[in-house]
Amino acid sequence: MLEHKYRADLVLMDKIIVELKAIEKIGNNEEAQLLNYIKATDHELGVLMNFGSKDDLEWKRMILSN
Repeated sequence: MLEHKYRADLVLMDKIIVELKAIEKIGNNEEAQLLNYIKATDHELGVLMNFGSKDDLEWKRMILSN
């Protein structure tokens, strides 16, 4: 069986999971990835940041009460 290890890009103050992207636009796959990171840990707050948008920084905050 293949074992996959996933690691968040940043964890701030041992409380906030930060996932960084450089893509055209944040989509459902990126949101699901962050949500899975939140579910797999004791953290309740995540931020998805996309630096690939042509117009401006795109970001989304996600909260999940564990």
